[in-house]
Amino acid sequence: MTNGICNQSVIPVRSEPSHKSEIVTQLLFGELFEVIEKQNEWIRIRCDYDHYSGWIVAAQAQLVDLFEYENIKKKNSFLCYELVGVLDNGNPFPVVLASNLPYYDHEKCCILDKYFYYDGAAKNILHPDTDLKKLVENALMYLNAPYLWGGRSPFGIDCSGLTQNVFKLAGIALKRDAYLQAEQGEQVHLLDETHPGDLAFFENEEGRITHVGLLMNDHKIIHASGKVRIDNIDHFGIYNDEMKKYSHKLRMIRRMI
Repeated sequence: MTNGICNQSVIPVRSEPSHKSEIVTQLLFGELFEVIEKQNEWIRIRCDYDHYSGWIVAAQAQLVDLFEYENIKKKNSFLCYELVGVLDNGNPFPVVLASNLPYYDHEKCCILDKYFYYDGAAKNILHPDTDLKKLVENALMYLNAPYLWGGRSPFGIDCSGLTQNVFKLAGIALKRDAYLQAEQGEQVHLLDETHPGDLAFFENEEGRITHVGLLMNDHKIIHASGKVRIDNIDHFGIYNDEMKKYSHKLRMIRRMI
């Protein structure tokens, strides 16, 4: 099986091998993947971080051998902690919040024999951060980011991409979709028993979990709906003051820490 690493700022991962196909997720710089199928210019990959699969253009990523893949996995504990940072290998390019910095050491990281210099804030997630305030702070860094189906960056993010990245910055791995995240952690039965950093899940008219957000203090929730925003929440669901109505019906609350 072939392995690879994202060596661009963001790579779209699509549901089918076509530029017209929907984006189901994104790879951020430094994230690893396995190649499970090839079709012309496209490869179907499985993301190492959350095991999500989809199609990317083969030319957009860097393939690595198994030895290098395993080494990077062991030494991939530093993340970009800037909203947008800059990597410079003679040709500067941006990296976004929650991107990996392979082999990071004293303002330098590398992929294969190519070195990248980085002078922004970096965060070591080797040991998970269980400070609940930090989870909220991580989420607030995405405030007002536009909503993008399948997005995982400050330039476009969806509801579960937001919660996944917030916990990634704390060194805690969440699955990719809201309904999958709802299978993790432990249930909290009442809203009044929640802590900041708990996740609230919401269902559609068919009873399927389709939305997730991160709880804050004072019955507030930060979530991606149109943009990353802060709204009120009660035992019925999310109340949008701008629309003067409930926008999402509460299904359950889960605690990941």
